[in-house]
Amino acid sequence: MSTESPSSSCPRCGAPRAPAPECPRCGIYYAKAEARAAQAAATVAAPPAFLPLEPERPPHLPAEALTWNEDAEDAQLELKIRLFAIPAALLLTWVLHSTGMGHSLLRIFLSMWIHELGHAVTAWLTGYTAFPGPWATSIAEVRSPSFSVLLAAGLGALTYRGWKLRHRPTLIAGITLLCLQLVGTVLVRGGMARSFITFGGDGGCLVLGTLLMLTLYAGKDSSLHRGWLRWGFLVIGAAAFTDAFKVWWDSWRDRGEIPFGRIEGVGLSDASRLTEWFGWSADSLISRYLGLAWICLAVLAILYVAGVLRARAALRARPDGTG
Repeated sequence: MSTESPSSSCPRCGAPRAPAPECPRCGIYYAKAEARAAQAAATVAAPPAFLPLEPERPPHLPAEALTWNEDAEDAQLELKIRLFAIPAALLLTWVLHSTGMGHSLLRIFLSMWIHELGHAVTAWLTGYTAFPGPWATSIAEVRSPSFSVLLAAGLGALTYRGWKLRHRPTLIAGITLLCLQLVGTVLVRGGMARSFITFGGDGGCLVLGTLLMLTLYAGKDSSLHRGWLRWGFLVIGAAAFTDAFKVWWDSWRDRGEIPFGRIEGVGLSDASRLTEWFGWSADSLISRYLGLAWICLAVLAILYVAGVLRARAALRARPDGTG
């Protein structure tokens, strides 16, 4: 039986071995340190029986990734969302609006509410109090200076909050709405304001629908992103936009499709009011609604491209990005 000769250095600190049972530098006993080292080597050489030995990986296969980067996966998913979500939502709601049942359901549960909200928002920005409801919006007969002051104060607070928090979208929204209110209440006369309010039904579907779809680009830390609200707003916005756009696109192709007439329990339709009360021609109706629709689509397209490019840049900035 043979025994291994002791090493010439300390197993713990590597100092030259002294002719003594313990190391003069670290104070460890050589015998104990060597026993522990031998036990550790035996453990590594013989893994427990209950752990299956992994087969050796063939050399022609690429090395497996040892870590999973959650941020990179999120960046890839966000890029796919920004590429396909808005076009898919617009296409789906357009197809549904082309069917009788789908059109009725989308209008009753989604686009009708945005239509009435469009009337109300236009009224608020021109100095009138308004209360949107199902299929009709209650609008005051005369302007309310006190309401305009309160609204201006609220929009001013929104602007200040955006400036204080350095949140650019909030700041831009506050300044834009303040400017619109100033023009609507000071420069727009009563008769013209009433025509704008009537126009604001389908006009609101176009503008508000676009803004709702753009919430898809909300930041990752915002409540819109975390709470999945942006998906609901995307569907509502796409339904409202395609509803109004399809009405006036069909009217451009066939003047008989213009929604003239009366609505039971409401009165004249918006198109009939604009022509009979405010003297708009059929061609003016179509050109103004479609003109607003093309502007909204242009803004949506610009921000769509910007959103996709930003998502790609964020993915490439990741150490393991593949965008």
